[in-house]
Amino acid sequence: MLFDTHVHLNADQFNEDKEEVINRAFDSGVKHMVVVGFDRKTIPLALEIAEQYETIYAAVGWHPVDAIDMTEEDLAWIESLSEHPKVIALGEMGLDYHWDKSPKDVQKEVFRRQIRLAKKVNMPIIIHNREATEDIIEVLSEENAGEIGGIMHCYNDSAEYVQTFLDMNFYISLGGPVTFKNAPLPKEVAVQVPLNRLLIETDAPFLAPHPNRGKRNEPAYVKLVAEKIAQLREMRFDELGKITTENAFELFNLH
Repeated sequence: MLFDTHVHLNADQFNEDKEEVINRAFDSGVKHMVVVGFDRKTIPLALEIAEQYETIYAAVGWHPVDAIDMTEEDLAWIESLSEHPKVIALGEMGLDYHWDKSPKDVQKEVFRRQIRLAKKVNMPIIIHNREATEDIIEVLSEENAGEIGGIMHCYNDSAEYVQTFLDMNFYISLGGPVTFKNAPLPKEVAVQVPLNRLLIETDAPFLAPHPNRGKRNEPAYVKLVAEKIAQLREMRFDELGKITTENAFELFNLH
C-alpha cells in the first residue's frame, strides 16, 4: 500500500483521462494520494477530486511563483477551506527563485502569512523550494514553523541540509529524480534520511521517473520511486511502502 503525498491530478494534462489515471494508481497499490491546489483554478479542482474518492485528500495553499497575485480574500478563502473534511495540509507554499514573476520580498511575505495561518489552524505545510534554500530555512526558523512541521516536497537539495529540515520537524519527500541515472544527490539523500521521516511522491504530471522520464507522470509511478529507494537502502519494497505510508498517516493525522 503506497501513499503519493504530492500529485496534481487537477492539472490540465489529466483532463481527458483522470478517472483512468486514478484507477491505474489504485491497481498499482497506490491507495492514498494528496492532490495539491495552489491557486484560484487548481484549489477547487483539488477539492472536487478529493470529495469523489475516499482515500484521496487535498492540500490548499498559494504557490510562490504566483505570490504577487494573492489577495486578502484568497488568504481568507484558504483559511475557510482548512475546515473542509478532506483538506489535510496547507500548501504548496515556499520560495521559487528560478522564475521571476513574483519579487522575492512578496514571495517571503506570502510564505510567512501562510505559515502563520497553518499554525492558527494547526495543519502541516508542504514546502516548495527552488533555488532558495537559505531563505527557506530563515523564514521557517523565524516563523517557528517547526510547531506544525510538514514536508520538504520533492526534495532536490544536497544531503547537508537534510538534518536542518529534520530538526525543524519536516519530513523529506522524494520523487522521480531519485530514479534518474544522472542524479546522485537524491540517491544520497534517500539513504541518509531516517526511515521514520521519509515520504514518497510523484509531483505528477511532472518529473516522471525512469524509464518514463520525459513523459507525463502519473501517481501509479510512485511505485517506481519506492522500488528505487528500497533498492538503495537494501530493504524490501513492501517494507519501504508500509513505512512511508505510515509516516504520511502520522503527518497528516489520518489515523
